[in-house]
Amino acid sequence: MDLTLPSGTPAHLAATHGADRGLVVVPDIWGLRPLFTELCHSLAARTGWSVAAVEPFPGQTLAGAEDPEAGLAERGAAIAGTTDAQLLGDLVAAADATGAAAVGVVGFCMGGMYALKAAGTGRFDAAVGFYGMVHHPAHWSGPGQEQPLDCLARAASAGTRVMAVVGTVDHWTPPEHLAELEQAGVTVVRYEGADHGFVHDPSRPAHRPDDAADAWDRALAFLDGL
Repeated sequence: MDLTLPSGTPAHLAATHGADRGLVVVPDIWGLRPLFTELCHSLAARTGWSVAAVEPFPGQTLAGAEDPEAGLAERGAAIAGTTDAQLLGDLVAAADATGAAAVGVVGFCMGGMYALKAAGTGRFDAAVGFYGMVHHPAHWSGPGQEQPLDCLARAASAGTRVMAVVGTVDHWTPPEHLAELEQAGVTVVRYEGADHGFVHDPSRPAHRPDDAADAWDRALAFLDGL
């Protein structure tokens, strides 16, 4: 079902009666759309959890993937104008909306970066960032934003488990950044030859079905504490 968070941000919830776990999904830069509402329901059916996804650009009319050049420019500027307090606050509110005490968070691309940041809020017991940026890109940066590694330092103190799923030819997550993740206590799962976005969207040229299936198996087991 569609819902509105206390901040006014749109979200979608696939509720599972009696679920003892919840999961929050952070979309990529193209925002909340059918790809992610359908993902909520498929994950809820697979796991028996309640799964929510959040719109990262509430109240904004931005160009979409049909106009990638304009869309990326507009959405990059929108990220720069978004504070961590706003977006992470919405992720925490979505966790509460699942009705579960134990809640994980996953995100993709830009959303993967915010999943890493969300690990530092103390609300999530586990986080998985799919090809999320380890350093906040300079052209997306603005006031009120922390670096993911600073958030991960708090996650380590809180005992939050964190995994990063990455491809080895993804320029957004170069080897030196992955080494920093591992130094921060993050479990890094590398897929040889995979590029950015190889898991979550089958329409992307970078999609790798076998690696995507394996990555989901690993991520869900990690979120479940297995």
